[in-house]
Amino acid sequence: MTYSYDLNQPLYAIVSMSSNFGFLVEHSALLAQLTTTAEQVFASDPNTTLIKLRQFGEAMARDLAVRYGIAFDDKTTQSDLLYKLNRELEPEIRSLFHTLRIEGNRATHEFHTRHHEAMEGLKVARVLAIWYHQSFGRQGAKFKPGPFVAPADPSSQLRALQKQIEQLRGQLSDTQQARDSNQQLADLIAREKEQYAALAEQMDAEARTFEAMAAEHEARLAAAQTEFAAQIAALQQQIDKDTAGQTRKKTSAATKQLVLSEELTRIIIDQQLTAAGWEADTQTLTYAAGARPERNKNKAIAEWPCAGKQSADYVLFAGLTPIAVVEAKRENQNVAGKIGQAERYSHNFRIEAQHKPAWALAGLDSAWQDGSQTGSHALFHIPFVYSCNGRPYFKQALEQSGTWFRDVRHPANLARALMDFHAPDQLLDLLKRSREEAEAKLKAEGFAYLKVRDYQQKAIEAVETALGHGQRSILLAMATGTGKTRTIIGLIYRFLKAERFRRILFLVDRTALGDQALDAFNEAPLEQGLPLSKAYNIADLGDMAAEAETRVQVATVQAMVRRIFDADSPPLVGEYDCIIIDEAHRGYTLDQEMTEGEQAVRDHTQYLSRYRQVLDYFDAVKIGLTATPAKHTSDIFGKPVYTYSYREAVADDWLVDHEPPIRYETLLSKNGITFAKGEAVSVIDTRTGAIDVAELADELSFDVESFNRRVITKDFNRVICEELAREIDPLGDEKTMIFCATDAHADMVKRLLDAAFKDVYGDQYNAAAVQKITGQTDKVAQVIKQYKNERYPSIAITVDLLTTGIDVPKICHLVFLRRVRSRILYEQMIGRATRRCDEIGKTEFKIYDPVDIYAALEDVNTMKPLVKNPDITLAQLLDELDNPASYETAAETDHGHDGGEAAGQGKTHADDVLAAVSQKVMRVLRKAGKKAEKIRRSRTSLPSWSSSGASSRQKCTNTCASSAPGRLPTLSATTPACWSSLMPSVS
Repeated sequence: MTYSYDLNQPLYAIVSMSSNFGFLVEHSALLAQLTTTAEQVFASDPNTTLIKLRQFGEAMARDLAVRYGIAFDDKTTQSDLLYKLNRELEPEIRSLFHTLRIEGNRATHEFHTRHHEAMEGLKVARVLAIWYHQSFGRQGAKFKPGPFVAPADPSSQLRALQKQIEQLRGQLSDTQQARDSNQQLADLIAREKEQYAALAEQMDAEARTFEAMAAEHEARLAAAQTEFAAQIAALQQQIDKDTAGQTRKKTSAATKQLVLSEELTRIIIDQQLTAAGWEADTQTLTYAAGARPERNKNKAIAEWPCAGKQSADYVLFAGLTPIAVVEAKRENQNVAGKIGQAERYSHNFRIEAQHKPAWALAGLDSAWQDGSQTGSHALFHIPFVYSCNGRPYFKQALEQSGTWFRDVRHPANLARALMDFHAPDQLLDLLKRSREEAEAKLKAEGFAYLKVRDYQQKAIEAVETALGHGQRSILLAMATGTGKTRTIIGLIYRFLKAERFRRILFLVDRTALGDQALDAFNEAPLEQGLPLSKAYNIADLGDMAAEAETRVQVATVQAMVRRIFDADSPPLVGEYDCIIIDEAHRGYTLDQEMTEGEQAVRDHTQYLSRYRQVLDYFDAVKIGLTATPAKHTSDIFGKPVYTYSYREAVADDWLVDHEPPIRYETLLSKNGITFAKGEAVSVIDTRTGAIDVAELADELSFDVESFNRRVITKDFNRVICEELAREIDPLGDEKTMIFCATDAHADMVKRLLDAAFKDVYGDQYNAAAVQKITGQTDKVAQVIKQYKNERYPSIAITVDLLTTGIDVPKICHLVFLRRVRSRILYEQMIGRATRRCDEIGKTEFKIYDPVDIYAALEDVNTMKPLVKNPDITLAQLLDELDNPASYETAAETDHGHDGGEAAGQGKTHADDVLAAVSQKVMRVLRKAGKKAEKIRRSRTSLPSWSSSGASSRQKCTNTCASSAPGRLPTLSATTPACWSSLMPSVS
């Protein structure tokens, strides 16, 4: 089909001459103009064809967004708009939109687009146009389009000649003849150069013809754009919920009629393979056309014949090595079920003399045995198999979508759905990397140089054991302040040293956590005193393009979302083979302010969706670390393979206990503020009566918003601030964190607290002691550093910004002036104060609870104090230990437990009493140590153990003959002598 239009004709007359897009005139002059221009310039400028088709996709997406009632503005990118349409459009339609976007952007930045690619773009655009017309056209779903009429392709003769060259090269390769000396091949190559010159001249002539009409064309296009903008504005005024619902019905009906032909499916799969780094073209790069593997080239050769008179849809060659088989079918309703067909091609593939077998690259003597078969067809000659139908990965239709993959080298390896294909180097690495050898090295590797605590070592061993069992999603639950970062460093170093993984992605949800992790990677010593960053190459937050030598990439979820979903060249699915996720509980609802970076995704459901999409995107083992597991966490990672709870850490003297909260109930009742408790919790372990937090949803059901609005009253906050000014010393060593309901509430509290402290301290008060730290704070990162490292500010007033990941051991006071419905967020808030700080003699921390949040979340709180009543003396506790009834009464259930055993199973009240005794003693010893430091500076010294950073409990119990180093004495009817001897000094 050729074009010689008179642009003075009306648009409908011009477009009607095109059989491919003429029906679009009914909807919009702009849609018709863009597609018609794309056809017109095809011969002279295939790059412009793809650019116009991208613009067509953008215009259609805006039209759809209006019809669905989705908000956008001039700054909204096509990628963002398609994400907003994500829930409305079927995966096939989204895939067509993304194809036009990516190919159009590539044509904008690259200048070697072929006519073949532009022709494929026209075919994709027409399918999308037909779907749109069947959704909203007058004929609706009854519209029957004619066949696609291809524009005349001036490059067809050149491609035919190139096909002859490839066939001859394939024949010469098969017969091992010398290519360079073959006269026939030399003649064909000479003719190819002549055809290139002729094509260039023809395209130039076409371009000059179109250039003469360019001004008129641009004027017509500008008018169409103005008309389209007015059309969109008018449509926005008409759309309501009912019409948006009708739009969904119409597009759903049209989607059901959509049938992707085998040709279109292959176009999409070719593009997916090309994007992954393979040369792919099912029209030209076929076995019959002479395509053969070549050194230093990565080819996806179509229709490769196998034994049994069948052909594999694609065989992927990394150089001369057949490394993967792809089974690609039109509208394969069960992609997962076709993996078996790809496995059969792996059995039946014939290794030829010029091939370099994959098993030889892996250092083996023969192909891999198929554990399910015996006999002559029981060997896999190709190690990796794929099954796909071009449909993008869609979790809700897992078996019918995505790119299914299986490593057939081991019978226990299961098939799994991926977002896309692996790159050639990723498959080669997977081929050569031995999991068995790496796991043997891990078992033989010692822990001494890591300098980790016993529970951290257990956590690492639990992860490695799970890996050995083939588990690909793993969760560790470790209380805030117990050294998850140190555990992560140990894991990463051991994985890389044993070559268990090629490249690890360390994923955080905010920049501050990434910076904190990088500091630890740069400082924590490992073997020979070298930190992780000196042993292996680590790419930081700003360096998102992983280089070949990068072994660890630190990134935020938000940055990775942009890199995956907003980039024209996203990372490949095999770029990371292990992802370690810090704060893996993320995805909970933040009741008010969005934290740093989360503003990019507007609401928590979008955040959680994007978060899961990032995790699902890479073909990687996923290891999550959290202090607060919940149902949405275990849905992703499974239940924890190891748990170390807050109460265990307090009992072991790694964290500090807190006193029961100071409630100020009378002040609340005076101000007319009452409470409504949440619904009862129903997720109970039937063996122990303990709450299974890994199966408990995060959000509880009670009205937070209206309560928080009532809290923001001047009189109530003034009274609370006056009480706090009497309790808290703003000029001392101890730091305070206050949680407010909104940024404006934080401003109010700052003002009232300054006034209250001024009344108490007069001119001695320093206004720098109290600082609001929220997303609205000027130079907030600098203020956070001052709060962490300097004397002032000593009191931070925040909303959500400091709820997770901020480590300030000097925090001894937490003040709740707001409620949250998220138990995870609540425990993260409490976790800000749990760290030891021997430097200031910290023995416990206090919770000031004017809003009674402690009682509201009591049923699900896993961070209850060991010492529930500070007024009970050691003498009373030791009397209880001597009482036989203490050994017959069950212990209070604890949500955390060591090594996965049931919470509280087998423990008695005596265990609880002994934990309380240990806390009493350790508080006294730590306070004594702090006083001893002051005395030592002036005139004397005390034994070093009393003031060292090591556990006081550990130093004491090391002298007990009945206990192992670092553990409590064994419970017995008689109180151990070393504990009894302390009674006179601590009563």
